[in-house]
Amino acid sequence: MESETSTPEPVSTDRLRLTEIFVSLQGEARTAGRVTTFVRLTGCPLRCQYCDTAYAFHGGEWWNFDAILDKVRELGAHHVCVTGGEPLAQKRAHTLLTMLCDAGFDVSLETSGSLDVSAVDPRVSRIVDIKTPDSHESHRNLLSNLDVLTPHDQLKFVICSRADYEWSRAMLRDLQLDARCEVLFSPSFTQVDPTQLADWVVEDRLPVRFQFQLHKVLWNDEPGR
Repeated sequence: MESETSTPEPVSTDRLRLTEIFVSLQGEARTAGRVTTFVRLTGCPLRCQYCDTAYAFHGGEWWNFDAILDKVRELGAHHVCVTGGEPLAQKRAHTLLTMLCDAGFDVSLETSGSLDVSAVDPRVSRIVDIKTPDSHESHRNLLSNLDVLTPHDQLKFVICSRADYEWSRAMLRDLQLDARCEVLFSPSFTQVDPTQLADWVVEDRLPVRFQFQLHKVLWNDEPGR
């Protein structure tokens, strides 16, 4: 007589849960304006108050690595950005990053800065957030990540207020962040006027790259753009 308890299906070790894969212009960071394929993984342990990709917190579909690589090749862009959500919340994201590098793509990783980035393939440009107080998630910053960053990587501050700016400016100075890698200051889209943040940066002669999110200006946060 067969048991009424079914055997659980084995968990695959060669797949990831994805929200979307699409090609667009990179909207920020060092390669802003470049045609880029985005691989958006599902899930994030943080809840930043300004998050513009909350649709990636849940849901998604399981893709195996070969299917992801095939889709990336089909889309045809040399630059590939693995993002989220928080992509490193899925441990097998490390394998995908290495496979993309091995396949000859120029790969970047957008990560919240709350999880260890030391094991990320060194060929990947790590774009690591430092969460400001007004993000409501600054207590999640894993500052040990700073010790492994190189000039190949980038640090990003999303500024939500003048107080956020002053806090970020102090972090930049006290930890000498610009000596580690390129530092990006970006206005929270609906909370700080970009011109105002640019004026603050110029006034203080900060050794940072001012940026704003090009994709918001062009496509107003439309998913898949």
